Amino acid sequence: MSATTPTVDPRRTALLVMDYQNGIVGLLPEPAPLLARAADAISTVRGHGGHVGHVRVAFTEADYAAMPETSPMAAALTPERRATMHVDSPATAIHDRIAPAPEDIVVRKTRVGAFSTTDLDQQLRDRGITTLLLAGISTSGVVLSTARDAADRDYRLLVLTDACADPDPEVHAFLTERVLPRQATPITTADLDAVLGGGA
Repeated sequence: MSATTPTVDPRRTALLVMDYQNGIVGLLPEPAPLLARAADAISTVRGHGGHVGHVRVAFTEADYAAMPETSPMAAALTPERRATMHVDSPATAIHDRIAPAPEDIVVRKTRVGAFSTTDLDQQLRDRGITTLLLAGISTSGVVLSTARDAADRDYRLLVLTDACADPDPEVHAFLTERVLPRQATPITTADLDAVLGGGA
């Protein structure tokens, strides 16, 4: 951890674990190490008294019907993908390795970012959360979109770079080293104990 990495009050901090669902995790060539790091991060945050939020993407028939033809999301959802991304599909279930606890926040989204189609912001505000730790698949999708939106909502942001993944490792590296640091502090799961040890 660098000297500039902040320490935060865990009681006002939430780890957002985004799109760690069966169908998306299954697209990664070697998901086991990533899942292990995410599970460790969840355990560490809970151990410090912090909050955990799970974000998944899934659609109902009404969601599909409401999408305008101009939506890039609608264009990406081919008939085969619609079946896989349906709210009742096992592919959209959060992976068992990081299953939510009863006290966790769980939201379902219908766009790339975690905020625009959910009540996540309100749930975070209701808990007094001001700092977000971001983990997700993919770095160029949900992580980037959520970081930009969360920054505009005035959250303090840290990105767990080794609990994020992208289909293109070069894109992941570029985003975590060059783009995301403009709005978020990059850390690794090994830094979490120290980061959560403060009372900022």
